[in-house]
Amino acid sequence: MMRVSMRVNGAQTEAEIEPRLLLVHYLRNTLGLTGTHWGCDTSNCGACTVWLDGLPVKSCTTLAAMADGHEVRTVEDLADGDSLDPVQQGFMQEHGLQCGFCTPGMLMTARALLDRDPDPDEATIREAISGNLCRCTGYENIVRAIRWAAEHQAAQAREEAAL
Repeated sequence: MMRVSMRVNGAQTEAEIEPRLLLVHYLRNTLGLTGTHWGCDTSNCGACTVWLDGLPVKSCTTLAAMADGHEVRTVEDLADGDSLDPVQQGFMQEHGLQCGFCTPGMLMTARALLDRDPDPDEATIREAISGNLCRCTGYENIVRAIRWAAEHQAAQAREEAAL
């Protein structure tokens, strides 16, 4: 057993864990943050995508011990109180989800993309989400949802700047 300490969604956490415990299981089973989905165990599907120190990682192939002393952000942290993140709004508005299993990973990947490129074109969006599989959609609505988020995020920034 080993002790890990990390900041998850802004809150400091500590636990005694097995060294082989995956980050996805730490988040889901130890912390009760079930928004991060456990899909393939091979890092192919991306449903388990979270941020580690601001970068998207697949938590099904990341040991919880590797996050010791680091910052982890999950899909539960996207909304700001009752205000959804523009990416979440876009997925609702443009029907970017069907069964919802891939959605947490898609949301975290999309948010990371928009943080580094606030106005991505379709090819850039498709490349960014290429590590996240969706078995229900043809990705069209997901791409539209991310474009919607980019456009609305830009409009919101213009409105705030005008104030």
